Amino acid sequence: MNRIGTISYNIYCNFTNYGSALQTWALHQAMKKLDAHPILVDYCPDVLADKDPLNPFGNMWDKDEESKRMVELTMPAIRVNYEKFDRFYHERFVRTKRAYTSANFVSVMDEVDTFVCGSDTIFCPDEFGFDDGYYANYPCMRGNAVAYAPSFGDPHFNDVDYKTLNERLQNFKAFGLREQMMVPYVRDHVTVPVEKVIDPTLLLTQDEYDTIASDRIVDEPYLLLYARRYNPKMEAYAEKMASEKGWIIVDISLRATNAEKGHLMFYEAGVEEFLSLVKHAEYIITNSFHGMIMSVQYRRPFVIFSREQCDTKITELLGLFGLSDRMLFNGAELFEPIDYASVQKRIAEARAKAQEFLRMELNLLG
Repeated sequence: MNRIGTISYNIYCNFTNYGSALQTWALHQAMKKLDAHPILVDYCPDVLADKDPLNPFGNMWDKDEESKRMVELTMPAIRVNYEKFDRFYHERFVRTKRAYTSANFVSVMDEVDTFVCGSDTIFCPDEFGFDDGYYANYPCMRGNAVAYAPSFGDPHFNDVDYKTLNERLQNFKAFGLREQMMVPYVRDHVTVPVEKVIDPTLLLTQDEYDTIASDRIVDEPYLLLYARRYNPKMEAYAEKMASEKGWIIVDISLRATNAEKGHLMFYEAGVEEFLSLVKHAEYIITNSFHGMIMSVQYRRPFVIFSREQCDTKITELLGLFGLSDRMLFNGAELFEPIDYASVQKRIAEARAKAQEFLRMELNLLG
């Protein structure tokens, strides 16, 4: 049995990130359907070694006093959320018995035979540098790994970075990249297969997510507001729509004081609860890439607001869906109703191609 270790940004994510958890779970389910035997490698890259999700103040995007106060007020929910994510990674995966870092990674071969690196922004130099685990640069990984749906984000490379990148690219047997932007460059610098593939969360269907989604949590009709970063225009847009429709607002954000405005705060939601909150929402307003994906998977009406450093991947995926008008910048834009029959047809075609490429990658790993 070929034990395939998957390495990505997940277990040691330093804030609530449903996308990182779901992309890893979805990739494992997709691999199992192809008769593979994935094992989640409990791996912490050096850049995350000093990050503590229960002490998030040093990891915040926004350093202003108001944002810090919101985090302080949300700390009880952050602790509950952390425990739920920890259970998710322990209960939903076959996982390595040991935790690995750069100091002991050589011994990982006691538990796995080959590697799949991806998905998420593990190739983004601005976030992680050129981490040896994410770029398959540990000796036991070189020539013994493939990449499925890693993202470079919106990278800023200098000449030294390009030299390092070109060296690291030689470590892989194949690349399925999540965004088109870097596909031509990688093709020009390797001699192995390189294709654009979809995010792992799109390899599965709604029915497969239903196997882990919680039962309905909120009985009243509600609008789901999922904010990965505070945007006052997005919040105002949600409040106006909810007021007009007579819905309550279920709010997954760090804006704890929104409870005073009647929002039902749900930062403590685990992965399974998040799926349920998406599934049963009347409408979804978000600035999250994976919030958008799960809205589409559950065929919910939604809009997604622009978010710094995420617009490239959001815009490209909206293009695949045929929903480019769902991206909002100021909340005054107009858009057409969603024809989900057309959207699902587009996804099914992309899914079939991506599944075939993943099968090819797994065959390369033996």
